[in-house]
Amino acid sequence: MHIVGKINREIYKCITDDIVTDEVIITDERIQHIIDRRGKEFYEKYGDKFISILQEPDFIFKDKENTALVCKEFEINNKYVNLVLRLVVSTDNPEYKNSIITAVGESMKRFEQRLRNNEPLYKKE
Repeated sequence: MHIVGKINREIYKCITDDIVTDEVIITDERIQHIIDRRGKEFYEKYGDKFISILQEPDFIFKDKENTALVCKEFEINNKYVNLVLRLVVSTDNPEYKNSIITAVGESMKRFEQRLRNNEPLYKKE
């Protein structure tokens, strides 16, 4: 388990009001999942940016229950990097932390399609 950092719970209240911790972790298994799906190069390029995505998202969409799709554009190559973040609520095991489930890179065109088809619950002003 690796500590990624802390989130501002106020921003994530758009997903649920019942967030019990601001700590975010990622497990070795989830890191390997990202590498297996997106490639080692993707993880090496964006892994150290996960905390800035979580702390300063451009958009947040609801994914599944208590789960957010957190999006941030990187001007390096006009790519959006999206993190799936599972938020811990009061009905979860009290030892759990908010955790990154996976990461996905999207082209600007694909992200614009996401915006047309899904209403963001949070948008950076």
